[in-house]
Amino acid sequence: MANYGTTQRIPTSSTPSSTDDTYEPKGSHEKMYNDLKFYCPINIPLTAEAAAVRIIRNLGNLGLYYTLFVWIILFITLIPQRKVSLILLVIMTYVTSLYLLLLRACPNSVLLHRIIDKRVILTLLAIATAVQLILTEAGIHLAVTLACSMPIVLIHAVLWAGCDAYEIEDASATGELVPLAGYNESKAHNSDAV
Repeated sequence: MANYGTTQRIPTSSTPSSTDDTYEPKGSHEKMYNDLKFYCPINIPLTAEAAAVRIIRNLGNLGLYYTLFVWIILFITLIPQRKVSLILLVIMTYVTSLYLLLLRACPNSVLLHRIIDKRVILTLLAIATAVQLILTEAGIHLAVTLACSMPIVLIHAVLWAGCDAYEIEDASATGELVPLAGYNESKAHNSDAV
């Protein structure tokens, strides 16, 4: 066989290294993982009040994903038999998306944000979608989809305790939990002191 210019080296140390040696990290990037802790974002709340607070918080934070989950299930159930209902569902989804894009495009509009509440409009669009599905004889599909998906959504909302939802604020004297995003009440009370 040809070596193609490679040579074999003979080891200079005659004593073989033992495999019983303990591993010592060599760099700071290896030492960093010694104290790594696994955080599971799913746990059972201790009280019913904590469960209710967690459901409300998760519906607020993950509501879009829950809605998309239910919508996909409804969409799949409508595909084989109810073509007209499927088209109406897509049209109502398009109208809802346009409304939400309008809200985002005009953030300073008093009419869109203060006078007309977003929750009222979205509730009316959901009711109109449900009525359209019932009138096109797809009400049973809607009922079965809601009956199957809502328990899954509520179980997830109860059990999900996101790891990045709260942080311990070091500057506060009590070390209380403070939401990462949102309205901070302690700053609102001290706004006159500035």
